[in-house]
Amino acid sequence: MSGIWQLADLITPMAVRTAAHLRLADLLAEAPRTAPELAGLTATDEDALTRLLAHLVHIGVLERSGDRYGLTALGDPLRDDHPDGFRAFADPASMIGRGDLAFIHLPHSVKTGEAAYPRLYGAQFWDDARVQAGDYDRQMGLDISADAPDVAAAFDWGSLGHVVDVGGGDGTLLEFLLDRFPTLTGQVFDQPATAATAARRLERFGDRASAVAGSFFDAVPPKAGGYLLTAIVHDWDDPHAVAILEKVAEAAGPGGRVFVVEKVTGDRVGTGMNLRILVYMTGKERGVTELAALGRKAGLDHVATHASGAMSVVEFRVPGA
Repeated sequence: MSGIWQLADLITPMAVRTAAHLRLADLLAEAPRTAPELAGLTATDEDALTRLLAHLVHIGVLERSGDRYGLTALGDPLRDDHPDGFRAFADPASMIGRGDLAFIHLPHSVKTGEAAYPRLYGAQFWDDARVQAGDYDRQMGLDISADAPDVAAAFDWGSLGHVVDVGGGDGTLLEFLLDRFPTLTGQVFDQPATAATAARRLERFGDRASAVAGSFFDAVPPKAGGYLLTAIVHDWDDPHAVAILEKVAEAAGPGGRVFVVEKVTGDRVGTGMNLRILVYMTGKERGVTELAALGRKAGLDHVATHASGAMSVVEFRVPGA
C-alpha cells in the first residue's frame, strides 16, 4: 500500500489506538510475553489479539522473537507513564479518543458546518466532558504543560499582579506561572469539578492562588489585573466566542487587560486541529488577524501580540479609563 491509499488507511491508526486501550505497552515494558499471556492479561480473544499483534509488529510498534512479543522504541510512547501522555490521548475510551472516533462523520461536518460528535454519541462534547471531567482535565493538563514554558516566556505575567485563568482547567498553567513569577497571584475559573481539582493542585501556594466555579457565559470574577484565556476561544464558533469575550471584558472593566492565548503562529493555524475542533464542538482555529477581529466584535481593542514558540498571546484592552 502506498500513496493515497496509505493516507486513507484506517487500519494502522485504529490498531495503535487499540494497543493504547489494552495498555499493551505497559505489559510488555515489564517483560516480553506470548500472545496467550497477553490475551489472558487483557481479557481478549487470543486469535483476534494475535492478528493485532502481527500488525503492530509489521508497523514497528512491537517486535517478535520466537513466540514472545516485545516493545520497540517506536511503541514506547504507548506506555501509560510515558511523559508524552500519548496513551491517554489515543485510547478510544478517553474523551479525546472518543472525540477522534467522531471523524467517521467528518463528511457531515463539512456539509453542514456542524459538530460530528453529537451525531455519533447523541450528546454534545461538553456535556460528556463534564461527566468525565477527571479524565478530560488530566488530558488537557498534559497538553498545556507542554506549552506552558512558551506561554510564560511570551509576557511578563508578574507585572499584572493578579490574573484570572478563565477556563483554566486543573490549574496546570497557573501553577507554572506562579512558580515562574513569584510576585504573581492568580485564580482558576472553571466548572465545579474542574475548579475543585485546580484548588487541590494550587493548595501549596496558600493565599497566592485559589479556584472558583462558574460559567464564562454567565459571569467572570471581576477586577483582576489580567484575564487569561488559553485554548478557550478556539473551542467555540464566532457567536459563542464573542459572548465569552464580552463577559470577560465586563469583568475586566474599563482599561482591563485580556489575553487570548492560542497555538498559532501569526495567521498560520494547524490544519489538523482546525478539523478536530470542528468535529468535536464546532470550534475554529483562528490566526491573530481573526482573533483581533473577534475581539473588536466583543468591544475590545487589540493592543499587542506576544509570540513565543508555537504560541501567540493576543493582548486586548477594554476601552476607557
